[in-house]
Amino acid sequence: MKNLQVIAFDADDTLWVNEPHYQAAEHKFCALLEDYLPQHSVSQELFKVEMDNLALYGYGAKAFMLSMVETVLKVTNNTAPPIIIEKTIEYGKELLNQPIELLGGVTEVLEALKGKYRLVVATKGDLLDQERKLLKSGLEQYFHHIEIMSDKKEKDYQKLIRHLDIHPSEFMMLGNSLKSDVLPVLEIGGWGVHVPYHTTWAHEQIDIKVEHPKFLHLQELSEVLPYLLH
Repeated sequence: MKNLQVIAFDADDTLWVNEPHYQAAEHKFCALLEDYLPQHSVSQELFKVEMDNLALYGYGAKAFMLSMVETVLKVTNNTAPPIIIEKTIEYGKELLNQPIELLGGVTEVLEALKGKYRLVVATKGDLLDQERKLLKSGLEQYFHHIEIMSDKKEKDYQKLIRHLDIHPSEFMMLGNSLKSDVLPVLEIGGWGVHVPYHTTWAHEQIDIKVEHPKFLHLQELSEVLPYLLH
C-alpha cells in the first residue's frame, strides 16, 4: 500500500445510513397497496419495475419514486385512486428529506487521513440528492473531489482514475457493496476494501468469496487506519 495516493469512499451505507430509509419507505408503500396484492407480492413487483427502469432512471430516491408510481399503476391495473399516487409521492419526498445519520467512526477516520491522502467520495445516485446529502452531512470539507457516478463498473472507475491522474495501484476504494465498490476496482488494479452494512439492497447483494492480494474485509471503517497510517 506504500504507493497509495487516493482513498475513495462510497457514501450511502458507508459514510451515512441510507438503505434502512428505503426499506421503511418500501414497507409503507407495500402496505398502501395491500388491498390489491399481498405486501410481499407488491415488493416483488416494485423490484421488477426498478430493475426494468435502471437503465433509464439510474439510482437514487427520484428513480425509486418513479418506479413506485409505475408499480401503483401496474398493481391496480390503472385504477388507483389519486390518494394512493399522492401518498406514494409523499413517501418519495420523505426519503429525499431524511436527516443524515453518520455511521460510527466516519469523522474520526476522515480526520486521521486528512492531509495524508487525497480523499474522494465515489458514489452512485442522483446528482442533486447526493450533493444535498453530502452538504447535510458536514463532511464536504474532508474531500478533495466528489464523483457522483451513474454506475460503478470498471469503465466508470477507469474514468475517475484518469481524472485523478493516478495509476490504479495508487487508488483504494472503501464501500459496503462487493459488487459496486470492490470487485470492479480489483479488476482494474486498485485496492478494494469491503465494510459490510447490516442491510443491503437486493440489487447489490452478491454471494462470492473474494481472494485477492489487494482486498481487505473489515467490520468497521476505523479498522482501515492501521493499514494506512504508518
